[in-house]
Amino acid sequence: MPTKGPKSKVLQAPISKGRAPQLLVQPEDGVAALIQGLDGAKKSIDILIFRFDHREVEQALLRAVGRGVRVRALIAYTNRGGEKHLRALEMRLLGAGITVARSADDLARYHAKLIIIDQRLLYVLAFNFTYLDIEHSRSFGVILADRKLVREAMKLFEADMLRQSYAPGTPALLVSPLNARPELAAFLGGAKKKVLIYDPNVSDAEMLRILSARSKAGVDIKILGRAAKLPSRKLPHIRLHARVFVRDGNYVSIGSQSLRTLELDSRREVGVVFRDVKSARRITEIFMSDWELAAESRTGGPVEESLQSKKIAKKVAKALTKELPPVAEVLDLVVKEVGGDEVEIPLNPDQLQETVADAVKRAVKEVVRDAVKDAAGQVGAEPSPQKETL
Repeated sequence: MPTKGPKSKVLQAPISKGRAPQLLVQPEDGVAALIQGLDGAKKSIDILIFRFDHREVEQALLRAVGRGVRVRALIAYTNRGGEKHLRALEMRLLGAGITVARSADDLARYHAKLIIIDQRLLYVLAFNFTYLDIEHSRSFGVILADRKLVREAMKLFEADMLRQSYAPGTPALLVSPLNARPELAAFLGGAKKKVLIYDPNVSDAEMLRILSARSKAGVDIKILGRAAKLPSRKLPHIRLHARVFVRDGNYVSIGSQSLRTLELDSRREVGVVFRDVKSARRITEIFMSDWELAAESRTGGPVEESLQSKKIAKKVAKALTKELPPVAEVLDLVVKEVGGDEVEIPLNPDQLQETVADAVKRAVKEVVRDAVKDAAGQVGAEPSPQKETL
């Protein structure tokens, strides 16, 4: 007999009884839905932040304050390599009139990303509020209007904002380290036909056992990311920043937690399970397209060639930046050369930035074009004609 996972009440019925879930796919959908939601807020915005550098999102929060909307931000106490930016963000938001709190440090990391608008719309995201995640990574999010789920998310937000204890009230909201493990075990263990997984690192022993058991029972399992002894492929053409699972073509789980022990047991992660055939179908279509591209990269096809070009370009860029003098020092010397030490030159910073950027692009294009021709000639190949884009 195949091993069965624990049962979960959330899998017995859809959670959304009103407005259908709205799926967000990155990088295709971009930031538009987030901005539309923030600009449409009339009373309140509550937002959980782990990483944040997207100016459009920040400006939308500031516009909301200007309209009289109550905006509260709960910001992670730290993230890897970005604590300085988090503290600077806190000061900017506080200065704009936003209520800001810092998450407690009793967990290994505070990694959740969600938004609650007017206590009626819940945005659960696998991506951060950054250009990298939104515009240059494969990721997903979902907008839900289920009242019970929104109330539960509000309860979690209030508890974490005030650093109080929280007890999960619905299995649909996955909160690590409280109920995410048993609910995801139930979600995966109940699969009958197919499970598709976007996850950078499927490594938790219990989750691997459940997936292996379902695979032996005939369930088709595919993983884009890393997983031992299970059908998996590395996403070749774009950065992967998604924790998304589709089960049997109708149930979806989207959130911030990987199937990794640390993220299930030691960090604050938030996800959601919902039933929606339309969302499941769209994710499945994107997944299978990514899956096929991953297969092409293994055979050294066009994707592999593109990846090699990107790797070369990245190494060249790093080498160049190491050799370049600091831009501020160069700019200071040039201004003095043009106007002299005693002359004040009226400059428009935005115009100057744009002009310098354009000049650098033109100069780099010329150098790179000649270098590529030389390099291609050295290996006995002519460079293929292509549009120059930098």
